[in-house]
Parts: sequence; structure tokens; C-alpha cells
Amino acid sequence: MKLMDQIWNMARANKKKIVLAEGEEERTLKACKKIIGNGIANIVLVGNENTIREKASKLGVNLDGIEIADPQTSNKLQTYVNEFYELRKKKGITLEKADKIVRDPIYFATMMVKLGDADGLVSGAVHTTGDLLRPGLQIVKTAPGVPIVSSVFIMGVPNCKYGDNGLLLFADCAVNPCPDENQLASIAVSTAETAKKLCGMDPKVAMLSFSTKGSAKHDLVDKVVNATKIAQKARPDLKIDGELQLDAAIVRDVANLKAPGSDVAGKANVLVFPDIQAGNIGYKLVQRFAKAEAIGPITQGFAKPINDLSRGCSFEDIVNVVAVTAVQAQG
Repeated sequence: MKLMDQIWNMARANKKKIVLAEGEEERTLKACKKIIGNGIANIVLVGNENTIREKASKLGVNLDGIEIADPQTSNKLQTYVNEFYELRKKKGITLEKADKIVRDPIYFATMMVKLGDADGLVSGAVHTTGDLLRPGLQIVKTAPGVPIVSSVFIMGVPNCKYGDNGLLLFADCAVNPCPDENQLASIAVSTAETAKKLCGMDPKVAMLSFSTKGSAKHDLVDKVVNATKIAQKARPDLKIDGELQLDAAIVRDVANLKAPGSDVAGKANVLVFPDIQAGNIGYKLVQRFAKAEAIGPITQGFAKPINDLSRGCSFEDIVNVVAVTAVQAQG
């Protein structure tokens, strides 16, 4: 069974309510038809109700069983405004300013998640990652003990012996441009947890570098070495090792030469890249050259699940991200 089939089944087993902030967007409406038809999640669409219904009708999308939340007319608006004001008044936000901000669909949807009116949020088909992360960090904030939000791609590589029979997680490929050693350690721990919860893996986390166990000397290597120590100290129950070159991380013969005795080298199924340039290039190389399925970016680290979409996404991509978000919302 493919990973996405497993995630769909997990989502169905404990159905959650996911809010889609771009309710007027055509791909989002097409995705709703498949989400509802397959019982993946309950859906809330945010936007102008008349516009949503008109577009849905043209697309042949039945909105029965789908909730529509219009920020301009919702009876929850004032509650959300008051709550946002309380959260941000120390930053100089006035009630008047709060009212204007919360009417924005992404802010409105984020307030729904904050106050428990939805279990998770998906957006990004027409908005940037920053548009989504900003209200998420202001309102939902990070989970206890997690200093930063990060991202992960689940990579399914066909006919591959590396990772867990071709299944690997790559982080961080989309959020943090140049994490410091503490942030890198946090990314490693968050990604290990994602591997367990979403993929049912026993995570083996490789902290990647251009050096393996001191083979090169550089400040960039020191960052990875220090991040590894921080992550190992924070979570001694997890298998985390570094610094490792990519071949030492996934190829057993190379690992035996370069990192003998490591419980991760040669067996890694979670790859933590030293910065976003390496991570973004790495996942796209594997996706294109190896014809891998790339699920993500999946956001990790928020107190409640919030996930981003690529602006070039298909409606099928939206369905899959909603399923992932629903499973994250199950805890």
C-alpha cells in the first residue's frame, strides 16, 4: 500500500475538521469534491459565500456537508477580533486594527484553529508561505518545547533500497533559510517525530554535511556537529547521528568505512540538511531524477496543524495535504 493510501485511511479513521482559507479558489473547490467523496475530512471553506457557491456550481462541485465561513458576515467575527486583540495588544494592535486584520481569510481561518472551531488549516494555492506562517506564528504559535516551525518532504523513491525501501524524509527544504545549531537540532527532533506519527517509521536521523566524522574542518561542519550533540542530549531516545555525508548516511558499505559503529550511518531514513539551499536542491534532484513522489512541504512545529501549499499545486495535491493535516490533528 502506498504511503498516501495509508494516510488517507488514517484520516478516515478519526475524521477531523480542516479549514481551507482559499475557499473561492477553483482547485480548492475541486479538491473538496474528492475530500468529501472519500471521507477524508470535514471541510470549512473561508470566503464570500455567494462567490463560493457560484464557482462550485460552475465546476459541478456539490457543497452539501461543507461548511462555509464568510469573515464579513460570520457570527464568530467579534469573538475572533477580541481574541486577536488580546493576543497582539502588547504589539500595539488596536481593536479597530484587529477587526481589519481578522477579516482577512487566512487570519480568520487561523483564529478558527486557535479557538477550536477547526482542527487544522491548509492554504497556499494563491498565497505565499509567509502569508500563511505569519498569522500562524502570531496566533497559534509553536508547540511547547519547540522553538521553531520547520518543514519536511516525505519522499517515496521507486525501486530504491535506501531509507525504508525508498521512503525517506527530507528537512528543512522550505521554511528556514539558514538555521543555527539550536534550530537545526530542533528540526531534527521535529522530523523524527513526524516520521513516527505520519509514516510509522523507526526514525534514523542523519545530520548531513560535506564531512563525515571530522573528515573536513570548517565552521559549517562545526554547526552540524554541535547541532547533533544538542539533539542527542535533548532526545537520547532517538537515533540521531552526524556529521555525515550523504553516501555515509544511506549506503552501508560507505558507512562501514567512514562511520563504523554508528546506529544511523548506512541506515538513515531521515535526512536533515544543513540549510534550505541544500534541502531544496536535494529534494528536487531526487524528485526529478529518480521520479520520486514528493509529499509536502509538510509544516511541523506549530501547536496545531497548519500546512502550506505550492502555488503551482494541483487539486490532488490539496487533497493529500488535507489528509496529512487531518492525521496531524489526531495527535
